[in-house]
Amino acid sequence: MHGSRDDSASMRATARMIYDAAVSRAHPAGCLAGHLPRAPETGRLILLAAGKAAGSMTALAEAHYLDGGFPKERLLGHAVARHGYTAPTRHIPMVAAGHPVPDEGSVASAERALALAGAATAEDLVLVLLSGGGSANWVAPAGALTLAEKQAVTKALLRSGAPIGEMNVVRKRLSGIKGGRLALAAAPARLLTLAISDVPGDDPAAIASGPTVPDPSGMADARAIVSRYGLALPPAAEALLADDANETPKPGHPAFANSEYRIIARPADALAAARAAAEAAGYAVLDLGPDLEGEAREVAAAHAERAKALKAEGRRAAILSGGELTVTLRGSGRGGPSQEYALALALALGGEPGIVALAGDTDGTDGGGGEATDPAGALVDPQTLTRAAAIGLDPARSLADNDSTGFFERLGDLLQPGPTLTNVNDCRVILIEP
Repeated sequence: MHGSRDDSASMRATARMIYDAAVSRAHPAGCLAGHLPRAPETGRLILLAAGKAAGSMTALAEAHYLDGGFPKERLLGHAVARHGYTAPTRHIPMVAAGHPVPDEGSVASAERALALAGAATAEDLVLVLLSGGGSANWVAPAGALTLAEKQAVTKALLRSGAPIGEMNVVRKRLSGIKGGRLALAAAPARLLTLAISDVPGDDPAAIASGPTVPDPSGMADARAIVSRYGLALPPAAEALLADDANETPKPGHPAFANSEYRIIARPADALAAARAAAEAAGYAVLDLGPDLEGEAREVAAAHAERAKALKAEGRRAAILSGGELTVTLRGSGRGGPSQEYALALALALGGEPGIVALAGDTDGTDGGGGEATDPAGALVDPQTLTRAAAIGLDPARSLADNDSTGFFERLGDLLQPGPTLTNVNDCRVILIEP
C-alpha cells in the first residue's frame, strides 16, 4: 500500500543516506590534504584556524607537517571552533568559543590569532584554515565596543531576518580581525587561506567575514543595512559606523600582495555528492542548486507544490537543494531554518502519500540554543500530521510559535547526527514515489 509506514521507513533511510553523502564530501578528511602547501624552508609555519571545521582541519594539517618531518618548534598556531566542535590536536592549542553569539573564548582567540599573525616575518608562512562559524569564533571588538555590546549586535542581526552576507557587512565594521584585517596583521609574511565555504555564491569576503581578503563592501552599505532592518545599535557601534577612517582594506591594498585564497569544499560539491547518491538509489533528480535563500516557510510551501506536481506526473524523483534559509522570529519556541522548513513542508504536503523529506544543516546543528547537542534538522513523512494529531500536537500552532524543535522532538523525528566538524550550509532532500 502506498504511504504505508514500511514504505516511509525505507524512504527515510534513503533520505538520510543522501544527507550523509553530502556531509561526507564536505569533511576536511576528503578535501584538505591535496591543498596543504610545502612548509617554509627556513621560517616558521603559523597555523591559524577558526570555524566549525577548525578542529578537524587543524588535526589533519598538523599531522601532515609533523609526520612529514617538519620541526615542531617551527610550527605554531591557534585553533578555535564552536563549543562541541573541537577535535584532539597534538601540538596546536585548540579552544572552544560561542556560536552564533560570541563569548570570551571568541575574543581571546582573535587576540591570539592577531598576535601570532602580527609577529610573522617575510620568511614565515601563515596558513589560515577557515570554515563557517569563524565570524563568531574570532571576535575583536573595535573602538570602544565591549563584548556584551558585540553580543547584543549579533543577537539583533540574527533576529532581524537579515541574510548572513548583510550581517557580515555590519560585523566587519565593528571588528579588528574581520574584513581583511587579519591579512593586514600578517603582512609581509606569505599568507595562504584554505576555506570550506558555507555561503551562497562562495564569496571569500563572506566566509567567516573574510578576515584575509579585501572587503568590497563599504561603510555606506553597512549604514544602509542597519537602517533597513531598524537595528538599534549601542553608541560605540554607531560611532564606528559613522567614522569613515574605520573603513576596511580594499582590493589592491599592498597587504594582499603576498596572499592566496583557495576554497577547498563548497555547498555545490556537497549537493553533487547528494545528487550522485540519489541517482544511485534510482531517483530522477531535480536539483534546485546550492544557494537557495529566503524565508524557510515560504520556500517549503513552494517545494511542496513542486513535489505534488512531480507525483501527479507519476515521476519517481528527488528534489535536492542547498543554501541557507532564514527565519523571522515571531514566536518564543525552539527551532532553526531546517526544522522550520520541515514543519512548513509537512503542513503544505498535507499528508500526501509517497513523499518523504529530510532537511538538515550539514554542520550537525540547526538554530537552537547554540549547543552542540542541538538537532541538525528533521524528517517528514506521510504520517507526520496524523501522528501529531494522535498526541494532541497542532502543527500550525507550533509553526506560528517558531517551535519546530518541540514539534519534531515529540514525534521522534529530529535529525541528530551530532557535530559533523564541517559546514557547507543546509541539505534538503524530498523523495517522491508515485
